[in-house]
Amino acid sequence: MNSKLLTRAKAKEQVIAWQSSGKKVVFSNGCFDILHAGHVQYLSRARQLGDILLIGLNSDASIQRIKGPLRPVCAEQDRAAVLSALQMVDAITLFDEDTPEALIEALLPDILVKGADWDIERIAGAKAVLQSGGKVLTLPILEGRSTTGIIEKVIQIYGKHTPRGKE
Repeated sequence: MNSKLLTRAKAKEQVIAWQSSGKKVVFSNGCFDILHAGHVQYLSRARQLGDILLIGLNSDASIQRIKGPLRPVCAEQDRAAVLSALQMVDAITLFDEDTPEALIEALLPDILVKGADWDIERIAGAKAVLQSGGKVLTLPILEGRSTTGIIEKVIQIYGKHTPRGKE
């Protein structure tokens, strides 16, 4: 059982409890399909902005609609388990919509964070967070690190060969 994975209702209750106790809640979202160094650096920096880091994780259905039928590579429960193992992640909640806007509007974190490859005005939920007195920030991303890049490299290396051994 993944104790960091919360339903939307439980996540809302928890955000209210954290904020009531004076804790600053940071929210970010993503697919986190194949976790890599760029994700880890980004999540570490996001966590440093507050007391709690809550992740909105795209469901499998959401990712398929956004990225196509071959994604995600890793199922939502596996992605949640990997994120849960990271010390800097305090809680995770899944969302099935194409964007986390409704989730963010429900949670109203103190700080909404995305990578610097996003313009603030394009960040889902930014308007609601700003209107509630919160902040919307972007963080630098680690260049050359992406899940799509990893998938492309694996295909390039192993596309015509069978990998040896089982990991």
